[in-house]
Amino acid sequence: MDPTLLENLAMQEELARVWAQLVLFAEGLLRPRALWQLLVIALVGGLAWLLRRWAADRMTAWMRTQTGRPKWQLRALVILRNRLGLVFFATLAWAAYFLMLNIFRFPSWSYYVELAATIATAWMIVSFVARLVRNPFLRKIVTWALWAYVTVFYLGLLDEAEAALDSLALEMGEFRLSLLGLLTGLVAIGIFLTVARFLSRTTTARLQRNEDLSPSMKVLIVKMLQIVLYAGAFFLGLKVVGFDLTGLAVLSGAIGVGLGFGLQKVVSNLVSGVIILLDKSIKPGDVISLGETFGWVTTLTARYVSITTRDGKEYLIPNEDLITGQVVNWSHSNSFVRLDIYFGTAYGDDPHLVRRVAVEAAAATRRVLSSKPPVCHIVGFGDSSVDYILRFWISDPTGGLTNIRGNVYLALWDAFQEHGISIPFPQREVRHLNQPPAAEARDATE
Repeated sequence: MDPTLLENLAMQEELARVWAQLVLFAEGLLRPRALWQLLVIALVGGLAWLLRRWAADRMTAWMRTQTGRPKWQLRALVILRNRLGLVFFATLAWAAYFLMLNIFRFPSWSYYVELAATIATAWMIVSFVARLVRNPFLRKIVTWALWAYVTVFYLGLLDEAEAALDSLALEMGEFRLSLLGLLTGLVAIGIFLTVARFLSRTTTARLQRNEDLSPSMKVLIVKMLQIVLYAGAFFLGLKVVGFDLTGLAVLSGAIGVGLGFGLQKVVSNLVSGVIILLDKSIKPGDVISLGETFGWVTTLTARYVSITTRDGKEYLIPNEDLITGQVVNWSHSNSFVRLDIYFGTAYGDDPHLVRRVAVEAAAATRRVLSSKPPVCHIVGFGDSSVDYILRFWISDPTGGLTNIRGNVYLALWDAFQEHGISIPFPQREVRHLNQPPAAEARDATE
């Protein structure tokens, strides 16, 4: 007989067996004792719905007043508020079950109420535990799959449901993917990714507290750990589905060819990011300049470096540009930075006095280092002024460069005003080319 026909017959038999179980369960609900319990369950559901509406609004108003609480507590309260219906239903159902058990003294008169309370409790636990899965799509799959699992488990239909889902399969050669395996794999991947995320966050927190490691080495270790954990979680999920991992060798070769031709820039940025982390040329907290961009390195990722400027703009610089371009790292080996400012004074001012006053004014400015005293030199004789250069050092480039230059210029202005030193400005003589000679001579004698 045709194998496909046999599989179809087996699938029909499993579905018929599940349908027969459902019919028996439905017939049991039509008995008087069961109808009485269904009425109790309906009343419990309605009361739980009313309580949820009453409590949710008051809980929301109360949470708005808790502005000083930590974020994780507020997040937990929001999760609890969104599940008040299940909480109230499970609590009231268990209360009704124990009350009915004490009144009628027969478990058969409260069997369906106990079943509803048990399933509602399992659903409530699943809804809380599923919040550990951060990805919204995976969280929904895990939630609905576990809800379905606990429901059929407590209804006694687990074996029949597994057989029916396993009979719905897609076969390609030796590979067979059933609906049961697909759902199991998605749930397993969600659980494994959640565990990997928890381990990654825990390890990252411990690494950040380790002062023996440099910032770039911490980032490198965290990135490598995340790759290993998330890749392991994904492959374990595939293994649960029944996917043959040996076939990934051919797939990885095809991916490598595709990366070589179509994703050159992406791969280049990934490799450049690893190089940056290994040679420690740029690390979080450094002050760098790249072209017209000047700011602080806030984040190192696998593809780009995030730089925040003084005006609040955040630039995402590809790692390749930092490797191939000219980058000024103001705090690479040390945080000492020398700044130069230029100014000019009138020819009538004593240059020895100008130099002394300029040095004293710069040295008195906050952030200018006294261990590396400022110096002032004449750099030329201009058309209308004697030109000077004032050099000074700072040790905190993260505090900004433009503001310290402005403060030193302001200190020079005040010092020059105090000592009578003038800052000249160019003077020009304007002559009309077409003016009559007599008027030109009269203007010259005036």
